[in-house]
Amino acid sequence: MSVEVISLGCRLNIAESEAIRGLIADGPPTVVVNSCAVTAEAVRQSRRAVRRLRRENPEARLVVTGCAATIERDAFAGMVEVDAVVPNAAKLEPSSWNAPTGARPLPRRAHTRAFIPVQNGCDHSCTFCIIPQGRGKSVSLPVVDVISAVERAIFALRPERHLTVHEVVLTGVDVTSWGADLPSGPALGNLIAAILDAFPELPRLRLSSLDGVEIDPLLFDLITGEPRVMPHVHLSLQSGDDMVLKRMKRRHSRRDAIELVQRMKARRPDIAVGADLIAGFPTETPEMHRNNLSIVRECGIVHGHVFPYSPRPGTPAALMPQVEPAVVRERAAELRAAVATERARWLASLVGKPAQVLAERDGTGHAGHFATYRVPDGVTAGSLVMVTPTKIVEGILE
Repeated sequence: MSVEVISLGCRLNIAESEAIRGLIADGPPTVVVNSCAVTAEAVRQSRRAVRRLRRENPEARLVVTGCAATIERDAFAGMVEVDAVVPNAAKLEPSSWNAPTGARPLPRRAHTRAFIPVQNGCDHSCTFCIIPQGRGKSVSLPVVDVISAVERAIFALRPERHLTVHEVVLTGVDVTSWGADLPSGPALGNLIAAILDAFPELPRLRLSSLDGVEIDPLLFDLITGEPRVMPHVHLSLQSGDDMVLKRMKRRHSRRDAIELVQRMKARRPDIAVGADLIAGFPTETPEMHRNNLSIVRECGIVHGHVFPYSPRPGTPAALMPQVEPAVVRERAAELRAAVATERARWLASLVGKPAQVLAERDGTGHAGHFATYRVPDGVTAGSLVMVTPTKIVEGILE
């Protein structure tokens, strides 16, 4: 083992982990835990990862970075297994990893798609969320820098512009806020249009989690009408109940979310909807929970990330009347079951229909709408292949 980078949490962490891996590739044996703090359980998982990796790599230098290590720096620095803590603000600085100043390593091919961070931080104050304390204010990467990052990732600096990656995923903490802090305040739709124009060879562009109220008209048109933008949206819904949304300080209503999905599907019927949903938010009544369950069906949520609420010290929601932990777990299970029902119905509708699939290394792959397919033997990871499934086995179209 020379270097190992373990990434927990969001796609932005995945992208940053790839950059860190490149920065430490030529150094001494090093293990990095890129931690997550989105829930109390995520912090516990980060600590468990630190302990496990120290046992497995007793001689390596072990460094912790990421949101958990930034928000709870003293706690992680005090772990006997940890040699150093690098805060989020410095995690991509070459000096943090003893790399040459100005080093801009190409991401190593640990994934079949390229994750490109275009934005970091968040200017909102959702009452349940501690991430702004770990990431700071929203900062956007200028268009020219995004274009440069995409070029390095998909062509690997090959002068013949031969594609080495067929799908780019744009990531960020609040990716739909991209551009608000830049001169003239461009919107995310402008950035996507610029990428598509600069790289006509790129067949697939995917977006990470979107805040529906920030989807600008051009972005909406590209999501619903541009074939190279994948028919897959993951919405930061959090709840299907208006009172809960108000207490979360979200900026959309239940009706806003449902109407957005209806408008998207009217323009692009094959679009697949994912969503983040929190179960058992403080003060949530049984009726509020039923509204959470019913929005899964009304929006046709087939890619669900369900989070049992856990109080994060330092957030307003932690001071609100809490739902009993056993009830929270029960409601989370019911939400996951509701998503599983929608997903099973959706997968059944895809049987017999050909789809272009991006092959992974484990013999599966993902279509544009992000359903998982079995790919034929011998297909190279990272390549695109047409698959016509005849059945579903354990959630995989075969």
